[in-house]
Amino acid sequence: MKIGFLIYGALDTLSGGYMYDRKLVEYLRAQGDTVEIISLPWRNYAAHLTDNLSFKLPANLDILIQDELNHPSLIGANRGNHPYPIISLVHHLRCSELRPQWQNDLYRIVEKKYLHSVDGFIFNSKTTQAVVNSLLKNPKPEVVAYPPTDRFGEALTEEEIKTRAAQDPLKIVFLGNVMERKGLHTLLNALNGLQSEVSLDVIGSLTVEPDYAKQMQNFVTVNDLSSIVTFHGALNNEPLKQKLQQAHLLIVPSSYEGFGIVYLEGMCFGLPAIGTTAGAAGEVIEHEKTGYLIEPNDPKQLAAHISQLASDRSLLTELSLHARTHYTQQPAWNETAEHIRIFLQTMINHHE
Repeated sequence: MKIGFLIYGALDTLSGGYMYDRKLVEYLRAQGDTVEIISLPWRNYAAHLTDNLSFKLPANLDILIQDELNHPSLIGANRGNHPYPIISLVHHLRCSELRPQWQNDLYRIVEKKYLHSVDGFIFNSKTTQAVVNSLLKNPKPEVVAYPPTDRFGEALTEEEIKTRAAQDPLKIVFLGNVMERKGLHTLLNALNGLQSEVSLDVIGSLTVEPDYAKQMQNFVTVNDLSSIVTFHGALNNEPLKQKLQQAHLLIVPSSYEGFGIVYLEGMCFGLPAIGTTAGAAGEVIEHEKTGYLIEPNDPKQLAAHISQLASDRSLLTELSLHARTHYTQQPAWNETAEHIRIFLQTMINHHE
């Protein structure tokens, strides 16, 4: 197959969505397919809308995959009959994020037009699938393919997890770009005034939303949390792996997650995960078994869970082992990616 893959910016951008895209491209190329990356420049939403005046679909492809993140740029190009099928890879919809209702109403209008302009979908979760289908008049061909979670290899052993659980202080890791949607403010507010002995490693880019990142760093300084909170920025695989091996608990209290690959990656290291009830985190985290689900922006509830796990290491061990088991039961990425490839081949055959 000759496949086009359309994204904003660079494929090596550090985020769960881009990692999904990158791993899918790697898999397709390994099967002998030609994959051409078509990149549009990152700008603001209004500027992306102006792409509709000039951007044209590339020629000489069998099929085109578009990361749904690019939706504001593509409605015009997708209009009318296509020379090949267009598949939208949907991580989550912008209109699902937590923001004022009037803003999401506007985003929903644009995204709905885009969703109607494509021929089929790759979804990263059943939650995303349901949200998209609620906006469509008629269903379109689709496949649900959960993200790759095996980049760190074999899971930590049960004995390693049991030994680690007894160590002080309780080590928490936040893993994600430091942006408002990821909810670091909720975690820092939960730690502010907490009596339990804990530490927090914040791992993720500080440049995606630099103003927000600066606010979080200032919050740590003003509230005398510098002795327990460390900002590392983005880390490569080996130093990141070391931090996850040493941690006890993963907390990313996002206001919305289309899937939440980070929770499963943490479970590779036996880390119970705390996410929120918004979005698809509930497809990964089983409440009170592999972690906890809290309401978005609820530092009080989050603080209670942290305090409990800091004082009850038997409970921490139990959750950690359940998290590890859940990780080991996930399908291999190659199996998931093969389902996508078969779907792409089917779409090409039906289009001819």
